[in-house]
Amino acid sequence: MSVLRKPGLIISLLFLILTVVAVVAPQWLAPYDPYASVGTTRFEPPSLEHLFGTDNLARDVFSRVIYGAQLSLEAAGLAVLVGGIVGGVIGLVTGYLRGPVDFVVMRFVDVLLAIPGILLALIVVATLGFGPVSIAIGVGLGSSGSFARVMRAQVLRVRGEEFVEAARTLGVRGPTVLVRHVLPNAARQVVSMAVLELALAILSVSSLSFLGFGAQPPAPEWGALVSSGRDYIATAPWLSILPGIVILAVILAVNRVSHYIGGDR
Repeated sequence: MSVLRKPGLIISLLFLILTVVAVVAPQWLAPYDPYASVGTTRFEPPSLEHLFGTDNLARDVFSRVIYGAQLSLEAAGLAVLVGGIVGGVIGLVTGYLRGPVDFVVMRFVDVLLAIPGILLALIVVATLGFGPVSIAIGVGLGSSGSFARVMRAQVLRVRGEEFVEAARTLGVRGPTVLVRHVLPNAARQVVSMAVLELALAILSVSSLSFLGFGAQPPAPEWGALVSSGRDYIATAPWLSILPGIVILAVILAVNRVSHYIGGDR
């Protein structure tokens, strides 16, 4: 199998499996309660007992990072879901109908793509209020333009295929052709893009949490963990550096897997 000849891909897959376990059942990986002090020693450096050390309240940082995966990755996954659904529907409809509808809607998409995703997410968070769900909706809407572009391009490619023309010739109605024949064949590239967008969503969600717009303390969201360690960067650098390394590792692993799915073997 080609996968077995790619150690980088195997490592990425194994790391992502552990990450999924951290999301679904963090108690299996976290040795301590993420919200409780584990002793009287604050700012204990990384050791075999506390892999990522302890923070200013003597809480185990490794356990907080494990439990934080659930908050951060659920928000990132929701962001991709929002972006994929909104952008996918837009691209599917405009690509199939074409004409004036396509022109008007895609000009709106161009405007959406011109707005930085973080700025759009901040606008949504300011409207809906702080929290992971608001961040996810904002990040998702920011990525919907890219999904719409990719879906539209795939629909334009598929709608001219012989099997689509044959369905129309047999009298199959437009909505049925769209859902049964065009969508399944156009969605493959969008699914590959969704995996890549997940990495960007993780980065965006963590960035907004770092700025204080995500889950509020004591929730161990990844971006919030990096942010809370800034005040102690000179004396306890592991509080920010180690959670930051975990975020980077997850993003790189998702990118590696997405490239494989997309055909970059």
